[in-house]
Amino acid sequence: MRLPLERHPEHPFDPPAGLRGLPAMSRLEFADGHLGWLGTTDAAARTVLGDPRFSARQEIKHVATHSSRPGAPGQAAPPGFFGNMDPPAHTRYRRLLTGQFTVRRMRLLEPRIEQIAAERLDAMAAAGPPADLVTAYALPIPSMVICELLGVPYADHEFFQERSSQLVIPGGDPAAVRDLTTYLYGQVRRAREAPGDDLISGLASELTDEELANVALLLLVAGHETTANMLTLGVFALLGQGAPPESVSDDAVEELLRWLSILHQGGPSRTALEDVEVAGELVRKGETVVLSLPVINRDPSIHDDPETLRLDRSGARRHLAFGHGVHQCLGQQLARIELRIGYRALFERFPGLRLAVPASAVPLKPDATVYGATSLPVTWPTS
Repeated sequence: MRLPLERHPEHPFDPPAGLRGLPAMSRLEFADGHLGWLGTTDAAARTVLGDPRFSARQEIKHVATHSSRPGAPGQAAPPGFFGNMDPPAHTRYRRLLTGQFTVRRMRLLEPRIEQIAAERLDAMAAAGPPADLVTAYALPIPSMVICELLGVPYADHEFFQERSSQLVIPGGDPAAVRDLTTYLYGQVRRAREAPGDDLISGLASELTDEELANVALLLLVAGHETTANMLTLGVFALLGQGAPPESVSDDAVEELLRWLSILHQGGPSRTALEDVEVAGELVRKGETVVLSLPVINRDPSIHDDPETLRLDRSGARRHLAFGHGVHQCLGQQLARIELRIGYRALFERFPGLRLAVPASAVPLKPDATVYGATSLPVTWPTS
């Protein structure tokens, strides 16, 4: 088997058919010719992500699909790209950043996120229907939030949104990484010359310019690409359930994270540092395991009736949308807050919201690392 596999156009929220019904661990042919593994169960994923005998190091990792993400396979991750490092190098960066993303600090951002959502909804209402939810709402909210956290001018959002989108699609422009890094070096110099109350300024005494620029790059891309796509796809899914929901509970947000699992092509991967048995299969030293989160988060041994979107599901939070182990998503609490506020504010303002085009006409991103829609035309009653 090779990735990527296409989703069925009539079932855009379901994993590709070729990934269904597989054993917990299956052989997978990688883009670079490596014969590795594909994991498709919750237990296998927790083993691979939680066992220190599996490494996230970039220099020993094989890639399942071609992409333009930062860093070249076979080479050590540049300073600051801590997601592709193991402890203790990873631990140093993680410890510095964890204090910036505590639950308490993220909750302090709620009033500002609510204000941003309200301003975007005011603009949508003033312009009138129809609207593209991606450009009018789903993308601006997380973009504004991460810009304010980093101290990056939102006026430059078109520049970094266009370039960061190149990092999550096959065959994206490799110059995008260079452009973004150069831009962020400028922001680092600005923070050193005139420190502000932002994350880059707060870390300036702890990290080099290169480290700061690369950390900012990771946070900038991850901080808006994933949440924007999750907001868009979540609304698309909710509108397909019939009448729009009157409200979106915390459990509903977790269920959407589980059911949609937007990291869908070449998900998290780890390389064995020694022979390790996973789900009855022996993963040899040097073999890379890719985890298919869309299938893993529909594991019937964990979730009852996993193929059904149940907004009142009580155990949905036992998903792996944010990963597991020491590398789990640093900004997951911020993402949860943005999603909760984003969904609730939208449906409270426009209770009659509906698609402005047939569902089959919504343009999706089947080959991107982060699944979503390039646009989501919506409309609503005006009287």
